[in-house]
Amino acid sequence: MQFLANLPFDIDLLPKPVYVVGGAVRDALLGRVRAELDLDLVISTDAVAVARQLATTYQAGFVLLDAERQIARVVFPGLTVDIAQQDGADIRKDLARRDYTLNAIAYDLQTQQSIDPFGGSRDIQERTIRMVGRENLIDDPLRLLRAYRQGAQLNFTIESATHAAIRELAPLLTTVAAERVLAELRYLLQTPASSQWLAALVADALLAGWLELPVGADFEAKLQQFDRATELIKQSYPALDRELSLTLRQTISIDRRSLGKFTLLLSPDLKLATSQMLRLTCSSAEIQVVGTLITYLPQLLGKELSLREQYFWFQSVGSNFSLLIAIALTNGVKLVDLQYLIDRYLDPDSQVAHPTPLISGHELMQALSLPPSPTIGKLLTEIQVARITKNVANAADAIEFANKFLQSVDSR
Repeated sequence: MQFLANLPFDIDLLPKPVYVVGGAVRDALLGRVRAELDLDLVISTDAVAVARQLATTYQAGFVLLDAERQIARVVFPGLTVDIAQQDGADIRKDLARRDYTLNAIAYDLQTQQSIDPFGGSRDIQERTIRMVGRENLIDDPLRLLRAYRQGAQLNFTIESATHAAIRELAPLLTTVAAERVLAELRYLLQTPASSQWLAALVADALLAGWLELPVGADFEAKLQQFDRATELIKQSYPALDRELSLTLRQTISIDRRSLGKFTLLLSPDLKLATSQMLRLTCSSAEIQVVGTLITYLPQLLGKELSLREQYFWFQSVGSNFSLLIAIALTNGVKLVDLQYLIDRYLDPDSQVAHPTPLISGHELMQALSLPPSPTIGKLLTEIQVARITKNVANAADAIEFANKFLQSVDSR
């Protein structure tokens, strides 16, 4: 098994028996290699104390995940080890309480033997997601959503009886903490096959209770259009494609492309969409991006913007430009009709998209003997607009323009 190679700790320090369970065993059977390995270990007793001692011995990170259920995490460079206490009298009883057969396989690190009481190896070979038992899905309804995420990650199909049980139990998902539901959604959204599976879970009504509003009937078609739009951007503008792949923040594990798909789940009404995101405990950064998309998309659906309109649009949109272009294409706008905005955005010297000040507020106050006030900010904005629409090219021009602007305001 690949997870036995180059472990940064001595497994003999752990009380025996020690079992590897879950994703590492499944991935080893699939021949699936990941850059960073996650190990889920099960031991019979004192899991938190053992994990803490392991972290201390190797000066690794320690995270208490669940004191009641005795689960803790030890973080090594390139390896995360979750150590859990066995649930039940033996490992088979522990496996009997897991979600799907592909995750109900244990590997004994001492005997180097697999324990597979539910035929998980067969299901892995057949690329099938099959429940261990219906009651296990009821015990933790988040497992309903996890089937779609794992289907997307592994390119598996959900077995028919399991699929029927998931659809029937879907209302139970509203009993799960919103943070856990959102985390699963983020994982799903960032898988390559997310569109197909996102459409499936919407069709199976898994999110109906959380969104509280029906997803548009054209949702699946919109997802396909979005995928075509982002592929077109990738082929035509690699710089914009790179921006779509950037995460919002280091602390939020979702990129802009994935958030664009998430937006298609939500109401096009800003107030309702915000309410939906708050219910799912989305971050302020995610809510801000979606709000920007909803607010500034309509300006891309009409006639070409004037220079002044472009200036204010670019300032409002900021780093969400690439995603707004993708959403506009999804809504039927032609790429050629957005060319003028893309060209300006990609031009670092464009004063419309990337303005640089001709004069500072302090210099303006000194030149015109003005006191600090909101008027200074308004003047600086009007100077920049004049720079792109009129003959204002330097600081002297800016001062002259500001003076005339103030006189015209005073004369009204």
